[in-house]
Amino acid sequence: MMELAQEKLNIIYGYQKFREGQERLIYQILNKQSSLAIMPTGSGKSLCYQIPALILDGVTVVVTPLISLMKDQVDSLKHLGIEATYINSTLTSTEEKERLHGLKRQFYKLVYVAPERLAQAKFIDITKRLNISLVAIDEAHCLSQWGHDFRPSYRKIPDWIQQLKEKPTILALTATATNKVKNDLMSHLYLDDDQLVSTGYARSNLTLTVLKNVERVSYVLKYLKANRHSSGILYSTTRKDVEMLYHQLKKEGLSVTYYHGGLSEAERQMNQEKFLFDEASIMIATNAFGMGINKSNVRFIIHYQLPRTIEAYYQEAGRAGRDGEESECILLFSPQDIRTQQYLIEQSNQDPDRQAQEYENLQKMIGYCHTDACLSEYILRYFGESSSKPCGKCYNCKTQGQLIDRTKEAQIILSTIKRLRERYGKTMIAQVVVGSSNQKVKQWNLDDVSTYGLLNSWSLKETTSFIDYLIAEQFLKPTNSSYPVLELTNKALYVLKGQQKIEQRIRENIESVSEDDDIFLILKEKRRQLAKEKQLPPYYIFSDKTLKEMARTIPVTEEELMNISGVGMQKLRDYGPIFLEQLQQIKKDDNVMKKRSTPEGKATKKNGYKISVELFLAGKTIEEIANERQLTEITVQNHLLKGFHNQEITSLEQYVEEEKVQQIKKAIEKVGIEKLKPIKELLPADISYQEIRFVVGK
Repeated sequence: MMELAQEKLNIIYGYQKFREGQERLIYQILNKQSSLAIMPTGSGKSLCYQIPALILDGVTVVVTPLISLMKDQVDSLKHLGIEATYINSTLTSTEEKERLHGLKRQFYKLVYVAPERLAQAKFIDITKRLNISLVAIDEAHCLSQWGHDFRPSYRKIPDWIQQLKEKPTILALTATATNKVKNDLMSHLYLDDDQLVSTGYARSNLTLTVLKNVERVSYVLKYLKANRHSSGILYSTTRKDVEMLYHQLKKEGLSVTYYHGGLSEAERQMNQEKFLFDEASIMIATNAFGMGINKSNVRFIIHYQLPRTIEAYYQEAGRAGRDGEESECILLFSPQDIRTQQYLIEQSNQDPDRQAQEYENLQKMIGYCHTDACLSEYILRYFGESSSKPCGKCYNCKTQGQLIDRTKEAQIILSTIKRLRERYGKTMIAQVVVGSSNQKVKQWNLDDVSTYGLLNSWSLKETTSFIDYLIAEQFLKPTNSSYPVLELTNKALYVLKGQQKIEQRIRENIESVSEDDDIFLILKEKRRQLAKEKQLPPYYIFSDKTLKEMARTIPVTEEELMNISGVGMQKLRDYGPIFLEQLQQIKKDDNVMKKRSTPEGKATKKNGYKISVELFLAGKTIEEIANERQLTEITVQNHLLKGFHNQEITSLEQYVEEEKVQQIKKAIEKVGIEKLKPIKELLPADISYQEIRFVVGK
């Protein structure tokens, strides 16, 4: 049967091979083995039940809370010639009756329903008599009380399955499940370890960035103008901010639309379709938008404020780059966001245990914004992937910054917490160490503590931010409450005893942009016109990834076009002639092809680091380059390091004196190159980390 599955993949979907995890899952399902799939957003989870549905005799029922996903997937399946339908609250009574009649006759291969439908007597009565071969449970984390989006209606799924005439194979799917959630799901679904397929959470095509205390509106405006040819989502916590951003960005001439729960159903549907059909490049929305939206060419996700949990953040950020192309996920953080989220938890009327869990989840999210570690690695470790390694491309990995010894400041803060017997929260501790004359500090005699005012050169904002860093690095642990009290961890005791140093990297904020190839833009415009004519979302025709491969290879025959990933027989018949005609015109256009073959055609703007390299090779010092370009010396050093790695600077002596090179090499022989700190400790103080990096890179 796997040969048949491969055939369906090739002919119907236009893909040559399965992605990681897909083949094993499909094999298990075709052999009637129920499974739990933990796979990241954009990894092709839906194929894992769609292909078996085409092969198995009976009906496949897909349970999902997402009305938008139902419509999107059913439209997409019909476009591929597959009989599918959905039954939900948006249907008229006549439409519902017709679809239930079609279900009775087993006219459909796939039927999408909400979990609430499974408790309705009429639906139970019909499905009792059907041959249901597969039940796919989408967003399966909703079944677990420890999941970030627990829904009691999901608990009805096992009861409904028990009432069917024959027990079907079950496939539960999620993109976000901690170890606690995973174990809970497997218990509820009676699954063993060998029925779990987890491909991990890593999304290697996503570049993660956290920017702290930037002027948000200004940053967003600048970024969106630089990326006006790309599609993206801007998430905001409140409806008020969504509308403010929409009106402000629209006034600036940007192609925007918006979405939140306060709009009417008709308005939400209209604005969603504007985004899906590429009539608007940018969607500004609350977290009410995005679940089940299968738009593959979203190039960036910007979070205007702090989300509440890592699960929610990674699920929303994961909507970028579903086609596997390079994409950006940017979080703009401000400390005031924390209070907003704490307030929302306070108002949620949940039981105390659940509320404590929410506060703990929020603290992990705050830690993400303050960690010095790789951002991708931080998320993967949160989901239990302890063997994860730095990604090498996130903001923290790319911007090494300046390493500052903060041991003394940390000892002052930790000592204050200990002296005050771990009874106060972050703000009060910060006020004590900076020497605040706050009324409560005086009232509670906290100004009598020996560490009072020892950090008076720091602002309150700097101090609370550093305390957040100590929490993120697990030197401190806040209690799980609306006003968390700080407690020392075992790691903190080593710092207090002088047995461990604390070094923090100070980084400058960076902004990155993307540029599109001319040929890709021509093909994108052709797709937009065709989509408008056919009244389809553009990505139904071809994904950005497919168009980019066409732009790179410029196929001019049907055979060449069929070699492009994402071009199946159906799409070749429907759209092949139109795109081949366009590609043939492109190939004949000397101006376009000449531009493609020159360096100027590939990048109209010289990379910033190259300018620094050229000035360095011309004999200028780092200090002179920094002054001329109005950059920090750290930034210039990073530019030169990149130039060295790219072999644009070929001689070590141009940057590091020969005597220092030999000293560094001897240190490397003793301690290896896995970490720079042991090397630095063996060297004289005048040898910098940047000089060590140059030699290590060589």
